[in-house]
Amino acid sequence: MDDQKQGVIILGSTGSIGKSSLSVIKNNPHLFRVDGLSCLNSIETLAQQIREFSPRIVCTGSGQSHKLREMLGEEFSNLQILEGRDGYKKLASFNDSSKLVAAMVGAAGIEPVMAGIRAGKAIALANKESLVLAGSLLLQEAKKHEAVILPIDSEHNAVFQSLYGEKKKHLEYITLTASGGPFRTRDPDDFDTITLAEALNHPNWSMGKKITIDSATMMNKCLEIIEARWLFDIEPARIRVLIHPQSIVHSMVTFKDASTICQMGDPDMRTPIANCLGFPRRIKSGSEFLDLAAMGTLTFENPDLNKFPTIQMAYDVLALGGGTPAALNGANEVLVDMFLREKIRFVSIFKLLKKIVKRVQNLHTSGDITNYPFLRRTNTIEDALLADQWGRDYIENCIESTTL
Repeated sequence: MDDQKQGVIILGSTGSIGKSSLSVIKNNPHLFRVDGLSCLNSIETLAQQIREFSPRIVCTGSGQSHKLREMLGEEFSNLQILEGRDGYKKLASFNDSSKLVAAMVGAAGIEPVMAGIRAGKAIALANKESLVLAGSLLLQEAKKHEAVILPIDSEHNAVFQSLYGEKKKHLEYITLTASGGPFRTRDPDDFDTITLAEALNHPNWSMGKKITIDSATMMNKCLEIIEARWLFDIEPARIRVLIHPQSIVHSMVTFKDASTICQMGDPDMRTPIANCLGFPRRIKSGSEFLDLAAMGTLTFENPDLNKFPTIQMAYDVLALGGGTPAALNGANEVLVDMFLREKIRFVSIFKLLKKIVKRVQNLHTSGDITNYPFLRRTNTIEDALLADQWGRDYIENCIESTTL
């Protein structure tokens, strides 16, 4: 083991963020070593990564470790292979590694992220659902265990870079930019005809399927507003959204003197990943350098909240508080999965997400919210997971009783 290099664990190494993280590490071999990798089901890809990067510990989804062991053969007989929920947590807290790239998809990432925080790691966070489910709790634990959370999401990383060295009291508001996804200019009356292939065809970014669908519905921006509220300890009313189709300005911060500072770059996730892995140093990302003259024109517009009601939902669930953001997240994960399996239509995602927000609002109005303590407060990870599961169950029941 090279003690001069920083050890890195990558949760979700076979996904788009994980692969981009490995690309950044390859561009900086003198700075980093790969100590651990993980996947859910992409065993062949994980085996290829193991052969290339020689990690000391890996984790697979439940029931997959034997298949991986057979695939690797005797050459990697000493490799420690974990699996399942407890395995991911053990991997995230691996003692010899100082950095953790949290790129698992969905609510399943929250427990490993917490394990990494409690182990005092520097967390390069791409799993936005962790902060959506339990943002306040995670940040409290990070402070307690002296862990650092660095945002990989391009928008939050842009805010982080723009705020670095500034005093919080000077901040007026932040603006998260959004490409608008593949349906920015599409007539909402035509949303009924949207196909899965169209929704997966993002104009700027190459991402995993789940986040690509979230971009198409602009649910990703809803989750990012919630995430920003906790990451930057800022009131929701001071978080704005601006459509920027070129995805060159990744976000902005505006100060009390009316100065606005932004971070810009080609739409390549290796840039924010390099910022997180190298922080506070600047390291090679492998991204193309920005050529504004070649770009020509940058445009901005306000989002259409009637067309994309998911943006307003962020402010609604934050106002309701407690586990409501987690419930919305759980509902969305179910809906995205069903849309990817072509079990529901694109517009059904909007209709059913509105329905769950309305349900929680009605629980507050009637006083029945007292029957759901996990929706009223998030004191533990278990509270967050219960709220997330409640959202999943509610939506699944809605789907069973509704023609979509």
